[in-house]
Amino acid sequence: MKLSDIDSQDLKKDQPKELDGEITSDIIDILEEEGITVDMLVDTALELYAPHPGLETREIAEERFRRELDIAVSDANLCLLIYSGILLERDGAKGKLPNISKSSYEKDLTFIIADEVMGMSIAKYISGDKGMFEFVRFDKKKPGILSQLGPFMDDIIGGLIGGVSANMYTRGMADAAEAEKERKAKEVSDVMAA
Repeated sequence: MKLSDIDSQDLKKDQPKELDGEITSDIIDILEEEGITVDMLVDTALELYAPHPGLETREIAEERFRRELDIAVSDANLCLLIYSGILLERDGAKGKLPNISKSSYEKDLTFIIADEVMGMSIAKYISGDKGMFEFVRFDKKKPGILSQLGPFMDDIIGGLIGGVSANMYTRGMADAAEAEKERKAKEVSDVMAA
């Protein structure tokens, strides 16, 4: 049997398709409560900064990273993924994770890969395979705040920074290419007008 052969029933057809009600929590505020500020995210991202077209200086990269971060955290699904990591970190510190002792959590044992999967999922959710590549780069080097975070949050924040960084580079290069295209079109137009 193929999936396409299964009749679909929308048992949730009457549920709203959009967020409803007042939003009372913001993921950036929650991260700050956990001691992780936007400035820390930016500083960590820029530790691995490499100039690219459209991102020729650290100042440009910082501005674009902040803009891409704002775009990313406007997505409720991403915020929930990040929040799940925060809850796992909190429960791990209390020794309340299922099937993992507090001492195993504290040692960040290599056979526990849920944290890596979550980090990769966040990076991929934000920017696809490019985000996963950036996640790996940040996960291996553990720059900035990543070296100070617990077993779940280093990967959650690494995934966030990796995904946002990938978008920063991609959009920066695309904007630079578009600006160059417009510059050339203007040159042609100026020559034709002369």
